[in-house]
This record gives sequence, structure tokens and C-alpha cells, in this order.
Amino acid sequence: MTRDLRIGIDVGGTHTDAVVLDSADHVVAWTKRHTSADVSSGIEVALGDVLDQLGDRSQRVGQVMLGTTHGINAILERRGLAKVAAIRLGAPATTSVPPLISWPADLRQCAVIASATLPGGNYVSGGSIQDVDRQAIREFLERAGEETESVAITGVFSPAYRDQELQAAEIVRDVLGPDVGISLSHEIGSLGLLARENAAVLNASLRHVAREVATALREILDKRGIDAPTYFAQNDGTLMGVDQATKFPVLTIGSGPANSIRGAAYLTGLTDALIADVGGTSTDFGVLVGGYPREASLGAELAGVKTNFRMPDVLSISVGGGTVVRNRSGEVTVGPESVGFGLATEGLCFGGDTPTLTDAAVLAGRGEVGSVRPSSKYGRVLREALAIADEELADAVESMNASRDSNTMVVVGGAGFVVPETHERLPRIIRPKYGSVANAVGVAIAPVSSRWDTVIPSGHDRRQAISEASDIATSRAIQAGADPSRVDIIEITETPVGYLPQPATRLRVRAAGPLGHVS
Repeated sequence: MTRDLRIGIDVGGTHTDAVVLDSADHVVAWTKRHTSADVSSGIEVALGDVLDQLGDRSQRVGQVMLGTTHGINAILERRGLAKVAAIRLGAPATTSVPPLISWPADLRQCAVIASATLPGGNYVSGGSIQDVDRQAIREFLERAGEETESVAITGVFSPAYRDQELQAAEIVRDVLGPDVGISLSHEIGSLGLLARENAAVLNASLRHVAREVATALREILDKRGIDAPTYFAQNDGTLMGVDQATKFPVLTIGSGPANSIRGAAYLTGLTDALIADVGGTSTDFGVLVGGYPREASLGAELAGVKTNFRMPDVLSISVGGGTVVRNRSGEVTVGPESVGFGLATEGLCFGGDTPTLTDAAVLAGRGEVGSVRPSSKYGRVLREALAIADEELADAVESMNASRDSNTMVVVGGAGFVVPETHERLPRIIRPKYGSVANAVGVAIAPVSSRWDTVIPSGHDRRQAISEASDIATSRAIQAGADPSRVDIIEITETPVGYLPQPATRLRVRAAGPLGHVS
């Protein structure tokens, strides 16, 4: 039997979307369900919906892709995080700035059991600041205690010289056993010691969450008799295999905006446009450039922690279908509170008593949602709220499109009807078919990618360095599930590093390719 169908699932704060695409990338089944409090049961319901629509064809499912909020929710809510022992290899050069000094105190208390700066690290030229001190690592791990569940190791200039991190990892396994979770910073971040260290520790703290999600998805599929490989959406709009996702969960926690941008691109056929994804809690604006999400110029900040891995350039505003409308002594306010997935019971259109922007849009004739028309007593308040929301949307569009390069805005998401058809400050609006589940479409059509980031000291053979980096990036993409015959190098960036005592170049290579065929 040909297994030519694939399922894309996207979990948002309000809705969980699922779609099924055939080999020609046509949507053959889709659903939009409210996200459940435990997230996993919402995935099960959405998956069950599309499989029921497929009927006997469900046995043709060959791949399942998931974009999920599990990771970021765990960090934001400080729950389910592994206890991390954080080791920095950088003494004596970096002792003036302790590890994780900028972290919110409650997050550090929840996720970090101990941290230390120990001898080690490299100069940009490759020479050691100091050799790794095996005894110091052993003594630190003994002080951290038996509660240690995961270890993060960060070495100075490890993106260029990773040997010391690998050496330290072997010592950790020798002390704590082969099954201990270890996050090595050179595999996660790029240049920038503190931000890369933050990313490595966050990654280590998400070890349990990632495994639980992967296990839950596998159990849901097994329950429905679906024997298909699973993939997770990455922050850049591409995919990684489940083994990679459980090893690098921090690279999956911001996939939602990238999924919607990629989905909007596919559904419209556009390669350059402004994208507005209107959900239940917020509207996320992104920019499509050459078919891929435009990346932010700065590293991502997650729950108050600065990192240095790239994510899409996204602007979020508190305008969504579940955004609460309030009348405070005659003054109408919009958000930032949202009823989230409670919209189906709390919104006026569903018989509840909380005015929302969904109710305002329905009253204005922009959409038909729910079974109850909002009472006329809310008329003035809802009209004013919608006018406020329109201006906030227009302000955001002008901010993201400051150069006026985009004259088209693609509106997707379950609450896309909140956006007016025309507005003097908005560009031309396109609402594609299946736009309400564009996030899930974006997951389903995403390619697999991998990136390698390193530093080349002056005097090194440039072509050889690019070739070696390309081989590493290609190998990682294939390991993640890409078709070996169709992987291409899609980005080579060389940036002179001027702040170092010796001339050097930062080299970043990115490889991508479609998923391999499942027979």
C-alpha cells in the first residue's frame, strides 16, 4: 500500500488544528478543535477527527508532523522542568560574570539545581584557555547531588572548538551514568557565550517535556493503528525528526509563527508578503521573503531569558478572537486579557457573559460564529472595541512593513474574520481557502533542515571550511529525515568578526530538503 498521506498538527493557545495532505499537497481532510488544558487530549481529538474523515484511507498515512506549545508553556508556567546542573568551561577568563545571572529568579530556582564556572575554554585561535579539569567536574557533580536530572555544558568558543565540551560530557556520563541528559552548547547556539549558555540550559530543562510529548504522540498514533514516523516543527519553519526533537527541544518551542507564515505562503502561492495570523489570544505578524519567514535580527528572548538562536521576525499584539472587551466607567478597553480556549463557553456568541472581539466582529457582520447574537446593549462598546482593534492592527502592519515593500497581507488563523476587508491603513487583504488551519498546513508541507555555525580563524582554507561545514549541515538534515538525494545548501553566510584579538570569520551554513519517501 502506498503511504502517500501526511498529517500536520499545530497546537496553539486556543485551537489545535490538523490537516491531511496527499502526495500532490492537496488538503483532503482538516479540523479545528479547542486546545485542551492538558494539550495532549486536544491533539488526540483533532487527530481522531481527520482520521475519521479519511476512513479506510487512514492506513495510507506515512508521516505525522507536530508543532506544539508544550515547551514554551512549561517554561512560562515553570512546570515539568528537569533539574539542571550547568557547567561553564571558562575559568579563569569568564568568572566575573556568573552563569545564568540574568535569569528570572523563579525560573532559575525551578530549573537549575547548581551552576559553576570551571577551568576550560578556547581562544579564537584554537588554543586552550585552560585544560578541562576532570576532578573539578566530578566534585561539582557530587555537590549538585542525586537530584540532578540533566546537565548543560558550555565552553568558550565551543562553536569553533567543541573538543572540550565533548570531553566534559564523557566525564559527566562516567559520574552520572550513560542515561543522563546532556546538552552541549555548540550543538544548540552560536557565538555569544552567555546567550548560548542560556539556550543550552533551557534545552536541558526541557528534557522531560520533550520525551513526554513524543511518547504521548506515539501512543495516540498507536491507539489509532498509525505506524508512521513523526517529526516536530522547528522555530525556523522546517522539521526535525523525533529523536532530534527530544535532544534539542528548545529549537521547537517557537514554531507557531513560522508554521503560519509557511502555510500562508503555500495556500496563496506567494513568495513575498506580509502575514497576519489571527488566533484566539493574539495576532502574530510576520514577513514572507523568498518563500521563507524573515528572521529576526537579534536572538530570541524566551520567558525573560536571552538566547542567540534565530526565530522568525514576529510582532504580536493582543488582538484575537478571545480578546476581552471591557467598559470601565465609560472607557472601552481591548485586551490584553483573553478567554483563550474558554471562548466556546464564555463569549457572548456562545451564551456566555464575557464580551470579546469575536462578538464585536459578529455584530459588525464580519463573521458568523456561535449560536447567539450579542445583545444590543453591548452595541456601542463592541463597535468602539472593534475600531480600537482596527487601529492596533494598522499600527502593527506599518511597524512590520516600514519600507512599504509589501502591498499584500495574507490573513489566516481561526479568528481571521476580526480583520476588516478594507481599511485605509491596511494593504490589500487575501484570505486563502483553508486559511483557518494555515498553521497545520505549514507543518505538513515543511522541509527538513539543519544548520552549522562555526568560526574560522584567519589563515584557514576558506573553501575547505565551507565544504566541511556543508557536509555537517547536510548530514544533520539527512539524520533528521530529509531525502538524501534532494538536500541542498540554501544558505552560506560569512561575517567578519571584528572584536577578536585575531582576524576571524563567522561561517553559517544551512541545508534543507523535503522529507524522504515512506513506502
